[in-house]
Amino acid sequence: MNNSVLINQKEKPFQARSRWRAYLELTKPKVVLLMLLTALVGICLGAPSVFPWQQAIYGLLGIALMAGSAAAVNHLIDRNIDQKMARTHKRPLPQGEISPANVLLFALLLGGIGFAFLIIKVNAITAWLTLASLVGYAVLYTLYLKRATPQNIVIAGLAGAMPPLLGWTTVTGQMSAQGWLLVMIVFIWTPPHFWALAVHRVADYQRAKIPMLPVTHGVEYTKTSILLYTVLMTLVCLLPYLIGMSGILYLLASLVLNTGFMLHAWKLKFNPSEKTAMETFKYSIYQLMLLFAALLLDHYTRST
Repeated sequence: MNNSVLINQKEKPFQARSRWRAYLELTKPKVVLLMLLTALVGICLGAPSVFPWQQAIYGLLGIALMAGSAAAVNHLIDRNIDQKMARTHKRPLPQGEISPANVLLFALLLGGIGFAFLIIKVNAITAWLTLASLVGYAVLYTLYLKRATPQNIVIAGLAGAMPPLLGWTTVTGQMSAQGWLLVMIVFIWTPPHFWALAVHRVADYQRAKIPMLPVTHGVEYTKTSILLYTVLMTLVCLLPYLIGMSGILYLLASLVLNTGFMLHAWKLKFNPSEKTAMETFKYSIYQLMLLFAALLLDHYTRST
């Protein structure tokens, strides 16, 4: 492993994973599960009165496989900078647990199987949209934008925000304004979510020479941006209720969850502690999960 990483003395010694765990790590399973939740909500909100279970299962499986493929490509491309960052130096490639050639083969296999599931068992529009998202994240963001501009996560956020629309097209075979609205929610959520982590790990990004916003514009500027984005997200999250896509249960949940996000961002900006940035990052994950769970619960509560 590259010894340029500054290791915390309290950090536990690295213990090698089993081979299957190393491959699982390449797929970023926690990230994929969150994506699948948003895709599931898209499926349920777009589904006809008789729920198409088989198509939904094939759709989620195909989306999961292609998302895992994109994550593996991200690991492959970022393996050199991952060696320099405390957050990522224990990943399988920096630790030499899997060769780059095997990671590439694994990514191609996952992506190929996932695409086949979608185009054969689901529909062409979902297959091609998922492929476009994979390329957007794994290639456009990881290979170029991440290293080129502090707005990397904003521009490429669209690729990561697509799962709700992919779920929608899985059961409808077409794009719609409602599906794109779900995408907009995740798209607006992504910058404050990731910038909170970047504030916490700013030294990592400086060491790796990655132009994240706190590196190029400073931590205080980034904190202000996070706060403004949480306000924008609160407003965007009102739209499902305002257009009749959701009801009062979702509205109340949205207001509570987004108020919590704004309060975390306010504390990060004006009264931070050493842990505030990471607390904001972690809260944002639960906030998105619960927000989409509220959309789902509201949908089925109103339909009964």
